[in-house]
Amino acid sequence: MTVLTDRFARAVDYARIAHAGQVRKGTDIPYITHLLGVATLVIEHGGSEDQAIAGLLHDTIEDCGKAHEAMIRAQFGDAVADIVVACTDGTAEGKGAFTRPEEKQADWLRRKRDYLAHLAEASDEVLLVSGCDKLHNARAIVADLEGAAGSAVFERFIGGRDGTLWYYVQLRDVFARRGIASAKAFGASVERMHQGAAV
Repeated sequence: MTVLTDRFARAVDYARIAHAGQVRKGTDIPYITHLLGVATLVIEHGGSEDQAIAGLLHDTIEDCGKAHEAMIRAQFGDAVADIVVACTDGTAEGKGAFTRPEEKQADWLRRKRDYLAHLAEASDEVLLVSGCDKLHNARAIVADLEGAAGSAVFERFIGGRDGTLWYYVQLRDVFARRGIASAKAFGASVERMHQGAAV
């Protein structure tokens, strides 16, 4: 059983403050719900408290800026910070440097290819957190595909329909090869995503 201490509670508060005002793409849902969902999946799949905390904080550098790395390292330790860094495929500052659609698309593709190559060699600790992040995202896409948004859900993503489907297939293959605990659930969600996208 994963034992959660006051460090976890402090990480929830850190994530709440860091992501204040942010919402899930195309919705009014507070972003913290994703972070709590990822941490929950990490725990459900046997992760440690450090991994659960990293699940809460995994998007902080990417969405809130590079300065958070040092703060996370100081408050939650190297193990947590190292997982957060390893789950980051770009910084808020780096993404903000691209303004034209074609630049954003090229940057997105480069970052995704680099991240897939990174996952092939990443530690088991990193893979579990990444896998739970992607599982939570995949389930959200499927819910939107099967709900009111329908195929318009793909308009929220830089990769669009084809790029998003390609990326999730690549992730599925990496997670399956590495044998992570959430691989089966992720594969099922990717299958449903493809079925929904084909309608």
